[in-house]
Amino acid sequence: MSTPDFSTAENNQQLSQEVSCLKALLTLMLQAMGQADAGRVILKMEKQIGQMEDEAQAAVFSSTVQQIKQAYRQ
Repeated sequence: MSTPDFSTAENNQQLSQEVSCLKALLTLMLQAMGQADAGRVILKMEKQIGQMEDEAQAAVFSSTVQQIKQAYRQ
């Protein structure tokens, strides 16, 4: 079995596009799961953020989760 290549782009523009793609992918996955399961996933992500020691990282994660929640609701 071969290992997939998940290399990351080296320039910031490509990297930001990859991150946007992942946010959209996660949103579509949550929508496909159904409301109850997707809600549990979001709650677990928010709980995980609350347990983070690095406040800067927690703020970035929180912002990302908010973006995903907003896209999920549309």
